[in-house]
Amino acid sequence: MSVTAVERRVTAPGLVSGMEWTPGQVRDVLRLAAKMKAHPNRYRNALDGRFVALIFEKPSLRTRVTLDVGATSLGAKAVFVDNSLSRLGEREPVRDVAKNLERWVQAIAVRTFSQENVDDLARHAAIPVINALSDRFHPCQALADIFTLEERFGSLAGLKLAFVGDGNNVCHSLLIAGAQTGVAVRIASPSGYEPAREVVRTARRLARETGASIEFFDSPEEAVTDAQAVYTDTWTSMGQERESTVREKMFAPYQVNRRLFDQAAPDAVFLHCLPAHRGREVTEDVIDSPQSIIYEQAENRLHITKAILATLVG
Repeated sequence: MSVTAVERRVTAPGLVSGMEWTPGQVRDVLRLAAKMKAHPNRYRNALDGRFVALIFEKPSLRTRVTLDVGATSLGAKAVFVDNSLSRLGEREPVRDVAKNLERWVQAIAVRTFSQENVDDLARHAAIPVINALSDRFHPCQALADIFTLEERFGSLAGLKLAFVGDGNNVCHSLLIAGAQTGVAVRIASPSGYEPAREVVRTARRLARETGASIEFFDSPEEAVTDAQAVYTDTWTSMGQERESTVREKMFAPYQVNRRLFDQAAPDAVFLHCLPAHRGREVTEDVIDSPQSIIYEQAENRLHITKAILATLVG
């Protein structure tokens, strides 16, 4: 069964930042992901004969496997391009990479250090480009997180999601995806580590359209109080290793431990995009507790990835 025109047609040329998608387009992808999860066999030939290039500058478990398995389960073929030894733009211009790949494959998924590389690929390729993680955004992860929360709570409207920690790529994408779906997003970050202003501005604009809310707090306790979902991420992302000593000192008060988590709502869940550093940003008694849904998040990376691929490549 192929994906219908209604299910697959997103007018955006790809998923470059996530900000280019409308709330309606996000809703369509979430709906399709739910259908694919419930009835995977209906879509096994949706992308028959298509090819997807996977360009990876960074190590990956969830992103690479879900893209590979997702493409294959839809009948497509994933072609892995290892750029871990030579970053994009070093061996040849990004423009030339884009122009070559568009002759061979139907989409490019790129996991890179620089958002500029994603932008350049999208600018020069006549095929969809999917941001599989950059220093600025991680839209596939955030869409999977939102999908997981809707699956757990049934509705996203007004759901309180507290993100505690670095205003990084995951935080940026959660702000955007939350604003697109009516979530009440709360952010607590140390001074100097807040999310980028332009991302916040876009999130606030989207929130006015959907009824979402965006709030910032000085203390993690304020952000977490009565929240239904508590999210954190590593304090030091790939490429920031030289800052790790300073970051550990700055973020220590933002650790999600049992004392902090107990201030959330009684039915609260814990989220983390993984990999996690147990004992740093989160304690074992939280991440390994029955309230942790980290593996549901990981599973749903597959279903949301399939929906993104079917939507853009189908």
